[in-house]
Parts: sequence; structure tokens; C-alpha cells
Amino acid sequence: MNFTFPTTLFARFVLVAACVALLPTAHAQKRTNSFANDDDAFLALRDAARRGDAERAADIAMLLRDYPIPSYVDYYQLKPRIADATPDEILAYLSRYNGSAIADRLRNDWLLELGKRRDWATFDIQYPLFQLNDDTQLKCYALMSRMVKGDDVAAEARLLLTVPKNYGEGCTALIGMLIDNRQFDDDDLWTQIRLAADTGNADFVRRLQAFAGIDDDALGKAMDKPMSVVARGPGFRRVKHETFIVALGRVARNDPDRAAEVLSSKDGKRLSRKQQELAWAQIAMPTARKLLPEADDYWRRAGDAPLSQESHEWKVRTALRAGDWKLVKQGIEQMPPSLRNDTTWIYWMARVLREEGKREQADALLQSIAGQHSFYGQLAAEDLGRKITIPPRPAPVTEAEVAPMATNAGFRRAFKFFDLGLRFEGYREWNWELRSMNERQHLAAAEFARRSSVLDRMVNTSDRTKIEVDFDQRFPTPYRDVMQEATRNLGLEMAWVYGLIRQESRFVMDARSHVGASGLMQLMPATARHVAKKIGFDDFKHSRVNELETNILLGTNYLNMVLNDLEGSQVLATAAYNAGPGRPRAWRATLTHPVEGAIFAETIPFTETRDYVKKVMSNATYYAAMLENKPQSLKDRLGNIAPEAYEPSALP
Repeated sequence: MNFTFPTTLFARFVLVAACVALLPTAHAQKRTNSFANDDDAFLALRDAARRGDAERAADIAMLLRDYPIPSYVDYYQLKPRIADATPDEILAYLSRYNGSAIADRLRNDWLLELGKRRDWATFDIQYPLFQLNDDTQLKCYALMSRMVKGDDVAAEARLLLTVPKNYGEGCTALIGMLIDNRQFDDDDLWTQIRLAADTGNADFVRRLQAFAGIDDDALGKAMDKPMSVVARGPGFRRVKHETFIVALGRVARNDPDRAAEVLSSKDGKRLSRKQQELAWAQIAMPTARKLLPEADDYWRRAGDAPLSQESHEWKVRTALRAGDWKLVKQGIEQMPPSLRNDTTWIYWMARVLREEGKREQADALLQSIAGQHSFYGQLAAEDLGRKITIPPRPAPVTEAEVAPMATNAGFRRAFKFFDLGLRFEGYREWNWELRSMNERQHLAAAEFARRSSVLDRMVNTSDRTKIEVDFDQRFPTPYRDVMQEATRNLGLEMAWVYGLIRQESRFVMDARSHVGASGLMQLMPATARHVAKKIGFDDFKHSRVNELETNILLGTNYLNMVLNDLEGSQVLATAAYNAGPGRPRAWRATLTHPVEGAIFAETIPFTETRDYVKKVMSNATYYAAMLENKPQSLKDRLGNIAPEAYEPSALP
């Protein structure tokens, strides 16, 4: 049957149908157009990509065809689809933006996907093109690819597989493949299990237990309910012994005395000597982190047990605290070469040699690091009889040297990201450009950053030079009038405050940490309120914490409070500023005798605080040399730290 619609009725039908069909598109258009500007749309695009929302990302990207950073617009469209995108799409992107930081980032993403798929043919083509080569999981995939071709990669794998938190699927799969191909033996497997157990990664431990021939959840119980495993004893098979050792290490995290008591009992005697040493090492590590004096004895009982890199370091730190130079030497000599050749352990080995009266050998080691502008470089120079001075300034960069920096596309992208508050992306773009520059160009880039009022990039860029060193760039003194007034009123050393700000924020006014600290001096909200109340700052509101004068006023007052609370020790006060006043008092209370400030700093149990204290004290020494225009002593600044009964602080 044929129907003929009247013209007007047919037109209405078509119009209604078209409107119905376009409803979702119109809704999406309305949704994506609800941005105040293109920058807001770009930020929303980035968020969609990070959530893996490919549809939303494509929707927003349509609005940003003329955005000034097209490589990132295209990246954020492609990233959520990386698992489904065709090789031609990805290769087209890599070709279009060849040589850029974000193209290398996409290649990193793609390589991870290729590794998961075990597409070794494509992986092997792309992996040599990945320029940063800083992804542990990709290195694991690369070893897997070589194993497929019949290579023996066990030795390289042992050097690579030392930090389980960086493993991901690739490194877990590599361990399984090494075991299946008999390139890893039981010793290797249990080394990996102990490493994972030490980090508390119970899921990873459970994934490995199948390779150990364990049918039940014994390793899971060793992680979650270690005393129940310890109470049953070590049994008679190796698997039971090793599980018992893991459980002892877990018990020692909360109760090292109990773990040591069990290992010294008849149950411990059922382990072989090698296994007993492994168990003592498992107990020594958490004991050392707690700064307990028993750790020195436990490390001795551990003998030559294989250790993780962190355990190697804590063995030496424990010996330093105890003044046990013989164990310091043994611990450093047992380190793998990559660790033993770190500036830290070169310095302390030199100190061992001086204790042994081997002055010439010690001085040779000190001389090898004394030219480094760092905590241990400064200490080495002082041990050689030199005070800390400022090196002569190199020839100033010329306008001709600075001019190319202003037109550098990567730097322009970095500044755009800084304006958007995306500092991570900005740092990536900035640092990518520095990779191909020489020292004069680094100085020119640092000068360009200074002129652009991006002082953190000035400092970090200038820090890269080794021969042409410009301390005016590395150690700036902005806001001098505000700093002078704040420190003079409190009697604080301005060099120390500058040294702390350099480490806290690199002079970024609106810096904000992942835990909520704000401003130049990185004040936590509760701390800012407490200090404001103490000093009578009645109209303080947290919205003012990033104001220059307010931030410095509150920060210097808080620093002065912790300094007075800790008897004028800059080492303890610096640690308190980072970790809270109670912690350095607790760490100090575990001392059995006075120690050098350098030893106290090196044995701080928090990695972040340990690094922070060493850098702030080093910074302060250089700032003092600049501001006072005379040689300085880091050793005098560090002083000695003596034991004191622990009393909780009233400060936040």
C-alpha cells in the first residue's frame, strides 16, 4: 500500500525525526561548550584522558582545534584509546610530533601496551627509540623479549629487580619467566619474596608463592598474621623455613625483641646457618629503622647474608650511629659497586680509612668528591682542610646566548603549563629541552628563567652545570627586604631560612605540596593557624597563606619556635620543620652517646627528611658564604647531637 503525505505534514515529520536523532549530539555540544575558555576545556580534556574516558576526551578535543599546544590535545585524545588504537594511528602521532617530550611519553605508553600483549616484534622496533628509558617495567619487558630469543638475562635481571614498588605487570611476569626457564633458582625467588615482604606488598608476595610450590596461603599468612606462622615453628622443608623467615621479619616490624627471642630459641636453631643469617638480616632491618641499639648486634649476626640496597645502607647507618667503624667498613665493602660508589659511601669509607690511620688512601677518596657542590662534597673539602667558599662566577651569558631560549618551543609550552598550574607537565617540557644543551646553554636557559620570574627553573637548570658554575643563579636571594625584617626581628640566621626555602619551594610563590602545604615556606594549614594565634595575628585567614609577607612571617616564626624547642640545633629544627617537632626528639632519645651532626642527619629514618636535612644544611652553608662574604664550615653548623630524654613537643 502506498501513502502520500501532505507536504506540510511530511516536512514536520522530517523535522521531528531530525531533532530526535540530534538530541544526544546537541546535549553533548551543550555539555562541552560549558567552558569559560579554551584553557578550562583543555584541563577538562586532560582529566578525561586520565580517567580513561575516550568519548569525553574526543568530545572536548573537537573544541580545541586551534589550541596552542596541539601535541597534547592529540595525546589526550589518543591516550585513553591506547589499547585499541591501530599501529598506524600511533605511528602517525609519533611521526607528527617526532622529537618532542610528549611523543616520547606516548611511545612509553605504547611500549607498555605492547609488552602486555607480548608483541615482541613491534616492541623490539620501538624500544630503542624510547629516549628517556626510565621505566623499570619496560626494562623488564625488554629482558622478556630477549629471553624469547634464547638470551640468558639472569644477571641483568638481578641488578634490575631490586625495588618491588616499581615492578608492575612486566617485572612480575619476568620473574615467572625466569623461573620457568630455570634462569632463576630458588635463592633468586626467595630473594624477591623477601624484598616484596619488606615493602609490605602482600599481593605481590601471594603472586610469587605459586612459584615456590606452596599450595596453601602460608605466605599470605606470614604477611597478615605472622605470629601464627612463627608459633608453628620452621618445620623441616626449605619452603617452611623460608616462610618462617618472612614471618619473623614481619613480626620484627612491630616487636623486634620478640622476633629476636624466637630466632635465638630452639626453633631458630632448626634453621641452617645461612638461613639464620638471613633471618637476622630480616630482623635487623626494622630494628635499624627504629634506631634501636640492638640493631648493631643483629647486623653482626646477619654475617654475609644477601641484602637489599636499602638494607645495605641501613647496616652502615646503624654502625655509624654505634660508632662501630669496623662494621661500617664491612657494610660498605659488601655493597654492590653501584651503591658503594655513591658519594655518601665514598665519604664514609674515607672516614673509616682515617680511623685506621690510612691517611693517604682516605685523602684520595675525599679528593674524588670534594669538588661536588653537595653535602658530602662540602664535608670532604673540610676534611681536606678547606673551608666552604663560593666559586668564581663564569663569564655572564650574552644576549645572543639568551635569545634562542625565548623562542624555544619546549620552553614556551612549559610556561603555558605553568600558567595553567600544571607544573609536572611544565617540568617535563623544560627538562626535555635541557637534555641536548651544553653548559653555556644551561646558564642561558637559567637566565631566561630568571627574567621570566620562574626561579625554580633557574635554580634547577643552573644546578646541572659542573664546570661553569653560577651561584647567583643557584642560590638566589629574592624578597631580601622582607626576609631581612622577618629574620632580624626573631634573631634568625637569614642564610638558614633561605636554605630552607630553596629546598621547600624553590621560590615558587604558589607552591602546594601533595599534603596541602602552601607557599614559599610550605606551611600546613594547622601549623599556620597555630603560629598566627601564638603571635597575635588576629585577622589571619588561610586564604592569605600564599601572600609573600604572611607566608614568611608565619614560616620564620614557626622555624624560630622549633629552634628554641630543640635547644638551638639547626639540624634538629630543620628535621622538625619537615617531619614535625616530636620526631627528631624521639630520634635523639634513642642515642646512647653524642654523635656528629652528619651522622645524625644520615641516620634519620625517614628518607624524605634525611634528604631534606642534608640539603637544607648544605644550602645554608653556601648562603652564609654568599651573604657574609667569608668562608664557612658545614661541620660547625652541624655540630654534635647528644642524647636527651624524650619529651613530646607541644608544637604541631
